[in-house]
Amino acid sequence: MLSYRHAFHAGNHADVLKHFIEVQLLRYLAQKDKPFWYIDTHAGAGCYALDSGYAAQNAEYESGIARLWDRDDLPESLADYVALVKHINPDGQMKLYPGSPLVAQALLRDGDRMRLFELHPSDSEILQQNFSGQGVLVQTADGFGALKSLLPPPPRRALVLIDPPYEDKQDYQRVVSALKEGLKRFPSGVYAVWYPQLQRSDARQLPEQLKQLPVKSWLNVALSVQGLSMDGFGMHGSGMFILNPPWNLHGVLQQVMPYLVRHLGQDAHASFTLEQNPQPG
Repeated sequence: MLSYRHAFHAGNHADVLKHFIEVQLLRYLAQKDKPFWYIDTHAGAGCYALDSGYAAQNAEYESGIARLWDRDDLPESLADYVALVKHINPDGQMKLYPGSPLVAQALLRDGDRMRLFELHPSDSEILQQNFSGQGVLVQTADGFGALKSLLPPPPRRALVLIDPPYEDKQDYQRVVSALKEGLKRFPSGVYAVWYPQLQRSDARQLPEQLKQLPVKSWLNVALSVQGLSMDGFGMHGSGMFILNPPWNLHGVLQQVMPYLVRHLGQDAHASFTLEQNPQPG
C-alpha cells in the first residue's frame, strides 16, 4: 500500500512527540566523540511545506507545533526541539516543518552517517533531492527489509527510527519481527518505534508485545490528546517505544509530558503514559 503521505500530518501532535524525543536520543549519542549512524526505515520526504499542498489541507500542525511556536515558558529540552524547527524558518514564519531525516541532519556531526529508506516513489524522489552528499545514503526501498543488511553498523553505535504508516495492519507484526532480528544482530543499538493510539486491537497490543522483546531496558511514552471517539475511529494520540533508552530520558519526560498534555490536549481526557523497565532508580 503506497497511498500514505506524511505531508497531510506534518507538524501535528504526533510529530511533536516523535521529533522531540528524536532530538533527545541524538543529543545523547552525540555526547561521546565516537561516530554513530542514524537509520530511518520510513523516512518520508524529509521536509514539508505547511503553508501549501497536503499539509495545508487539514492543517494538523495547528494542533501541534503551532501551539508551541510562540510560547516563552517551554521546558529547556522542548525549547531545544522548537528552536530546531525555527532554524529552518529563518524569517520567523512557520512555513516548513522538518521530517525525521532533517531533524537528524541538524544534529549529526562530520563523522556520523545517515541511512534513509522510503518506499513511496514520489516521497523517495523528493527525499533524494533533499538529502545527498557525503555520509548520506537514500534508497527507494522497504526499510523493514533493508534494515537487517545494515546491522550491526561499523561504528557499533546507532539510532534506528522505525516509523511506518500502519495503513497495512501487517506493519504491527513487521515492527516486532524487525526488532527481534535487529536485536540479534545489534543488541546494543538504540531503537525508537513510533506507534499510533487507536482503538483497534493490534494498535493497543503493540506496546505490550514490544515489552516482551529480549532487551536490557525499554521506555514507553504516549501522549493522548483527547478521549476515545464515539464511533471508535481516529487516532486519539501516539507513542514512542525506545529500546536501550538513555539513562536520563525518563527524567526529561517527567518534566515535559505534563506540559504537552496542557498545551496539546484537545479535551479534558488528554493524558500521558510514561513507563520504563527497569524502573529508574
